[in-house]
Amino acid sequence: MEAAPGPWRHPVLAALLPLAAATALPLVLWHLPVLHLAPNRLVTGAPIPADAAFGPWLWPLLVLAGLGPGLASADRGRAGAILAVLACVGGLALLLAALGTGAADLLAGHPPAARARLASGAWIAGLGLCAGLARSARSGRLPGAGWLAALAVAALLAGLGHGGTLDGLSLVVEFKARRDGLAQAILAHLALAGGALALAGLVTAGLGPWRRGRGAVDLLVGGLQVVPAIALLGGLVAATSALLTLVPSLRAHGVSALGAGPALVGIAAYLLLPLWRGLQGALRAPDPASLDAARALGLTPRQILTGLRLPLGAPVLIGGVRVAAVQALGLATLAPLVGAGGLGRLVFDGMAQFAPDLILLGALPVIALSLSAESGLSALEAAARRRWPS
Repeated sequence: MEAAPGPWRHPVLAALLPLAAATALPLVLWHLPVLHLAPNRLVTGAPIPADAAFGPWLWPLLVLAGLGPGLASADRGRAGAILAVLACVGGLALLLAALGTGAADLLAGHPPAARARLASGAWIAGLGLCAGLARSARSGRLPGAGWLAALAVAALLAGLGHGGTLDGLSLVVEFKARRDGLAQAILAHLALAGGALALAGLVTAGLGPWRRGRGAVDLLVGGLQVVPAIALLGGLVAATSALLTLVPSLRAHGVSALGAGPALVGIAAYLLLPLWRGLQGALRAPDPASLDAARALGLTPRQILTGLRLPLGAPVLIGGVRVAAVQALGLATLAPLVGAGGLGRLVFDGMAQFAPDLILLGALPVIALSLSAESGLSALEAAARRRWPS
């Protein structure tokens, strides 16, 4: 018997879905504010609707905002997917240009401290067009669809930003004021996340051969997950301070109770669970018959590990690394709480100053880095599954 069609394959729903997608973003742009005009960076300001902010840009934008997601949801083959990609890219470009131009017009005649901040309508419309772009790129089976969509968005932002079109937006004002510091924060964030991932990987690899203590390791790495991150970081600071009190000579070797050291150890502690489970799953990947055959051929345990267990278990192991990498990038945001650097410093500075755009300036790169790590390692995991199918 043939399986019943899924709910979204019903003819009526299949016809309504493109219609809903085609009307959702235009309704959002029509009813929700797209900008907030504020006297300074610390207050939200007055909401500005799309018709007041966009002027003559509004109607072409509404058409593209409906056409792109509508075509992306219709699933009309490769030609339809390419049209959807073009409509979504055009809609996104028009949205960004309209926001930048509208912000500049609204700020004309106001004091330099005035700010034009993105509102909910702009965020929802931008995310909707990006989602439509990604969906249409995938449905068109374009090679590297996800990366092409991300590059298209990055190219739009870079081009419009370089031309000065977006200079009126408060987020761009914050970016230009902290451009050098942002680059350093991104590098520090990557160093923290990468260092913690490497440290957790070394610990996991060292614990892997310890068969008798596997239950204790499972209990330890699982128990660490229930400890709040702030509590663990604070405990590490206190423990390091006590150690330095007992052994003051450690200060001469660069050991400090604050800074990157406690942050690295704290982040690495949370990464042990996905890495440990990935390693154990990789070691259990070969079936017993394959292991018996390898032993019958006279292979040593090391040869079985490198020639059988790890190759067959590579997809599972990469999956664990993928989870740990994304987790490391997120946890590194808390590193400034113990005196380390990274993008979290911008987030906490924005919270201390009640400056939403400064918070976004630190949070958006974390999101972008996490999505990049997830996408890249997912592609590597999929390639490993094709190379060594289970």
